[in-house]
Amino acid sequence: MLIKKPADIPSSEITSKSVYLNRRRFIAGAAVAGAAAATAFAFRELGSPSLVTQANAKIDGLQKSPFSTTETQTPFKDVSNYNNFYEFSTDKYEPAGLAKNFKTRPWVVTIDGLVKKKQELDVDAIIKMAAPEERIYRHRCVEGWSIVVPWVGFSLSELVKRAEPLSKAKFVEFTTLYDPKQMPGQRVPVLKWPYVEGLRMDEAMHPLALLCFGMYGEGLPNQDGAPLRIVIPWKYGFKSAKSIVRIRFTEEQPMNSWQLATPNEYGFYSNVNPSVDHPRWSQAKERRLGEFLKRPTLMFNGYDQVASLYSGMDLKKNF
Repeated sequence: MLIKKPADIPSSEITSKSVYLNRRRFIAGAAVAGAAAATAFAFRELGSPSLVTQANAKIDGLQKSPFSTTETQTPFKDVSNYNNFYEFSTDKYEPAGLAKNFKTRPWVVTIDGLVKKKQELDVDAIIKMAAPEERIYRHRCVEGWSIVVPWVGFSLSELVKRAEPLSKAKFVEFTTLYDPKQMPGQRVPVLKWPYVEGLRMDEAMHPLALLCFGMYGEGLPNQDGAPLRIVIPWKYGFKSAKSIVRIRFTEEQPMNSWQLATPNEYGFYSNVNPSVDHPRWSQAKERRLGEFLKRPTLMFNGYDQVASLYSGMDLKKNF
């Protein structure tokens, strides 16, 4: 009999957390009523804002965005308890607990490289640069699962323009915090730390690219990338760098962390493309978090507005 090891099992094949917990609660109830009560209490605590947010204040003055999808939103408890955040853990259910006491203030973001205005900005000053928008975006992860989240932020282009990039600047590189004391996942060399991602300049300037500091009308939970992240909805989720501390403008294409780790599996562009499979699984279908049935994966995750950015490119070669 062939037994799969955890590393061999795609996330898309893993039973959803709610089903798993309900099954555990049923089994415990059949054995001992007291154990069932304890499990139910643990489930309530897991989904409670007290665990998954750190005093996140409501964000006032939110504007509705014309970019938003009308699809049903994924419940907050699912988005905030199932996270790809390797800086804390490779297990998707652990970051919520491990990031509970993560300190996001004070927080300074360095902006440098090929720009006229090199600077160090307090994250709260960045957040106040433009009126906040709520954008309900589809978000597709490379492992085969997806979510629909009301992110809060403003177009990344607002920050880029204020930095005044030089004509030689062709790319934008994002570096996340390196702090193994707070981020236990960085004590393991799963990737070369700190985590680095990048975009071509025209991608960063596209109005769909979001500089994000909240979701569901509140500040970002720690495990979802607090206090500042980007959201690039037409690309696979790992392109949306979390907990950013540096934004650097370069002439040469940055080497992003996953491309450096496994270049045959993760390219620089990482556009959602159902016709380009991951070497170890198909990308033709996806499973929405909290749902059972799979649905077809859409080219560019359904955001056809960005297709012109890649006109004439071989998207199987530039994956």
